[in-house]
Amino acid sequence: MAHDASAQHSPRPIDAAAVLAWYDRHARVLPWRVSPSDRARGARPDPYHVWLSEIMLQQTTIAAVGKYFAAFTRLWPNVEALAAAPLDDVLVQWAGLGYYARARNLHACARAVVERHGGKFPTSAAALRDLPGIGDYTSAAIAAICHDERVAVVDGNVDRVVARYLALPRPVREEKPLVRATVQHAVPVRAGDFAQAMMDLGATVCAPRRANCLICPLEPDCAGAASGNPLAFPVPPQKPVRPTRYGHAFVIVHAGKVFLRQRGPKGLLAKMTEVPGSEWTSGTTEPVFPFDAGWRRAGTVEHTFTHFHLVAEVWSVSGDLPLDEGWWADIDALDNEALPSVFRKVLRVAGVEN
Repeated sequence: MAHDASAQHSPRPIDAAAVLAWYDRHARVLPWRVSPSDRARGARPDPYHVWLSEIMLQQTTIAAVGKYFAAFTRLWPNVEALAAAPLDDVLVQWAGLGYYARARNLHACARAVVERHGGKFPTSAAALRDLPGIGDYTSAAIAAICHDERVAVVDGNVDRVVARYLALPRPVREEKPLVRATVQHAVPVRAGDFAQAMMDLGATVCAPRRANCLICPLEPDCAGAASGNPLAFPVPPQKPVRPTRYGHAFVIVHAGKVFLRQRGPKGLLAKMTEVPGSEWTSGTTEPVFPFDAGWRRAGTVEHTFTHFHLVAEVWSVSGDLPLDEGWWADIDALDNEALPSVFRKVLRVAGVEN
């Protein structure tokens, strides 16, 4: 007879006091964070900083986010300033972080906070979820960290900690309700510090490729540690096959400039900047050049998106040729363009950008 694995594992209580004691000694220093000692003295996190960092950290590492967070807060020190900024300026600053719908939602959310809430972020997770680009995780993180709402905050790091703590026999995606219930059951009065403590624990102690059980505050009750092989958890999900798509990119240069254009308003990399190119198709095709000229094959770019892998042939040509629906950008000022990583790769292969 088949058994439901979730039913076999009632929530194993997490010792929140032990986690908080560990966090008070070992909390990471992050530019958007109020330390536990400052928090104890009454300092409050800035919801704008917490929101901005959480949106940036989706699908991205802390190491990668630091310079972007610094640039955003320097240019737009509060949500009113960000709401007033042109979307194109926001996309330029976001370029390189990937998942560009986040940048468009970020701008829309800033405008909604100003227009609907007078520039103040709502304080509850339920109200925060009504804003553009804010889902269950981000709403819980802001509400807990900024206002100590006693709500479970579960990111990838916390998923891993709980999967090991419970020695879950199935992939986390199949055990989400149990993971959330386990965290929710443990949330203490210091909800914000607890949320950040669990994230830090997963990032530094109960990490993806190592489990430093000897210094983990949860080790005494951890089923994964007791198993003798904590790295067996989380059980990995079966990876879907990622298809490959093919295309061509056309790099046109003249007098220290390169021709760029804006992508369409919808779909992948919407409204970002690109060089002219073909559709990305499931099979290879011959290039259909924008105009007749002495095109030279510069090389191949490969780039992996969430749902597919791209192989693009890069072609280049020099000359002041008749083009529309775009602009000539100074090669020395390409940092001012909203170029996604894939098109920066294209320009490097064409010898335009270092």
